[in-house]
Amino acid sequence: MTIAQLSLFIARLLAGTGVFLVGVHLLTANIEQLATERIKELFSRTAGRRLVNVGIGAAATALIQSSGVTTVLIVGFVNVGVVNLYQAAAMIMGANIGTTVTAQIAALSAFPVTTYLQGLVFAGIMISMVCKRDSLKKTGLILAGLGLIFIGLALMSDVMKANRDAIQHIFESVTNPLLLLLTGVFLTALVQSSSATTSVIIAMSVAGLTIGSGGNEVLYIILGTNIGSCVTALMSSATAGVSARRAGLIHLMFNTIGSAIFFAVLLFWPGFMDITFRRWFSAPATQIAMFHTFFNVTCTVLFLPLCGWFVKTAELLVRGKQPPVAGTCLDERMLSSASLAISQLEKELVRLSDTAMEAFRTGYRSFREKDETLIAPTHRLIDRAGSISQEMVNYLIRLSAQSKLADERPISDLHSNLGDIMRIAEIADNLTKYTRRSIDAGLDFSGGVREELDGMAARVEELYGLTKRAVLGQDAALVPEIDRVEEEIDGLRRQLIDRHIQRLNAGAYRAESSGVFINLVSNLERLGDHLTYIAHTVRER
Repeated sequence: MTIAQLSLFIARLLAGTGVFLVGVHLLTANIEQLATERIKELFSRTAGRRLVNVGIGAAATALIQSSGVTTVLIVGFVNVGVVNLYQAAAMIMGANIGTTVTAQIAALSAFPVTTYLQGLVFAGIMISMVCKRDSLKKTGLILAGLGLIFIGLALMSDVMKANRDAIQHIFESVTNPLLLLLTGVFLTALVQSSSATTSVIIAMSVAGLTIGSGGNEVLYIILGTNIGSCVTALMSSATAGVSARRAGLIHLMFNTIGSAIFFAVLLFWPGFMDITFRRWFSAPATQIAMFHTFFNVTCTVLFLPLCGWFVKTAELLVRGKQPPVAGTCLDERMLSSASLAISQLEKELVRLSDTAMEAFRTGYRSFREKDETLIAPTHRLIDRAGSISQEMVNYLIRLSAQSKLADERPISDLHSNLGDIMRIAEIADNLTKYTRRSIDAGLDFSGGVREELDGMAARVEELYGLTKRAVLGQDAALVPEIDRVEEEIDGLRRQLIDRHIQRLNAGAYRAESSGVFINLVSNLERLGDHLTYIAHTVRER
């Protein structure tokens, strides 16, 4: 093969690989966006049962078509405390099973029917261009991505077939098992996709190329791809918390130990491929894909009972204390899935509202007890709420930049809810001003008046509890009850102001008290309004 022929071969091979990777990206990105609600539902079912968590990891990866994305999401969940390490270990094992679906799809390229499936590119692009509904556009891009995968595989296979005689002796000369394993590790780490590397190997088999003597050699590369696939999760966890780094290490240990066991078996059983998969399946592409699935399923069956050992080993190797999970629920890893990111934002919204309401309670106590020492704690809580709110705004901006049309409404609702909660923090600040004014002017309210205010504040607390339940559970059925309580608060405002005017007319209070009392009662009523606005976004989604 001349230099010109070699250059042409490499260019065509890279072109085929590029088309394949573009197809995988289109397929992965659009399936993930179209299936976000299903993914969200899957991850919301995390449980103590290991098989359930394995199923969650496998199903999520099969939906997303990328174990890298799934493991990054799992690392993110561990980082914010949504799942523990035991659950994460089982999910990661499931993700390894789910990722074999891509190889099974690639193996179909060995059959003539895939030539017709390449026409999905045209059909998919036409659907995406003609249809106006976002879901149909995504469906069209998914079909186009699937077609591009088969076109890319065909391009790679064709260029290898055309140069088979020239390059076969090169692949035949590579027989060192360790070198083949490391080749699989390197190539997968380079492209950060075990599916891509495995699919290239499958394309070679479709072209009639064999590695080494045609025995177990190709399987060593497949083992290496499983180790190389850990790079994405390790990179993602490097800057995260202690538990997230442990989750990345568990992924590496699981794949490395499993590959080492199979490496030893293949080394001492040279005829493994001939006795098993070559006998069971006629197409070399199917043989490779089936081994890939067999390897991951077997490793999961072997290591699932040892989840505890993996966790303890990771804790031993990655020292340090995980900070209490009272911090932010936001993790940039979740931005790859809009639905999951929105779910985390909703949890963070509750954390923000808890902070704002605690500021309100502290501010109200400062007024009721005429205690200036509670003003500074109230302002600290207000500042903390402001900090959380700013983090959420920044996160929402990043999410908006990459979200689909269907996500615009919940993102808009979250922006609106943020504004309503920060109005609660402002009301808390107002209460501290009323405290100072009451103390400076020597204003005092009788026990009966304080009881009336306490009653109104209690109704506000009841309203907050209902709103919090509605947001956390996305329970629109609570909205009518929330409206009823809010109307009662409106009625209390009118009653309290009327009674206050009667007391003024009777000379029970000084005129200066009106500015404080009426504003205070109005602020309590406004707080109820803002909570109701938040609850109504649940109903409207």
